[in-house]
Amino acid sequence: MSNGMSQAAATGPCAEAGVTIRRAGADHLDQIVDLDARITGLAKPDYWADIFERYGTRRSHERFFLVAEAPDGTLAGMIAGEVRGWEFGSQPCGWVFMVSVDPGMRGQHVGECLFRAICDAFRKIGIDKVRTMVRRQDRLNMAFFRAEGMVAGPYIQLELDLDEDE
Repeated sequence: MSNGMSQAAATGPCAEAGVTIRRAGADHLDQIVDLDARITGLAKPDYWADIFERYGTRRSHERFFLVAEAPDGTLAGMIAGEVRGWEFGSQPCGWVFMVSVDPGMRGQHVGECLFRAICDAFRKIGIDKVRTMVRRQDRLNMAFFRAEGMVAGPYIQLELDLDEDE
């Protein structure tokens, strides 16, 4: 990977995927918006410009916005995360808050390569635990993260609907 990150393993699943993992650049924004729109059905260029600005350019020593590029230069997938800590006594850990793979590239180890790359980035800065949050009904992402070895952690997510009368 460029921008101070090492190249993903040249053997195993990443070699099978045939992708190059690197930090997202401004030149990826159009492809990022397009990939997300194809998956979600909604184009969000302002949202992705903001995500890129926050996670692709600021505090890059603890924030990672990575892309997987196919040999032809097209975007095969993306992942983003950061180091978070100290909430309710938690030690700093890596948080993955987004992973997305081109539907035509799923099942070809692209997500696995992205996940390994962000985990390696966290490891290199001394982080030894990674967390994420997935909707219970989101079988695709739940299966992905479980296949990567993730299990339930020590915290319970709580929420309050602010639209309800008290």
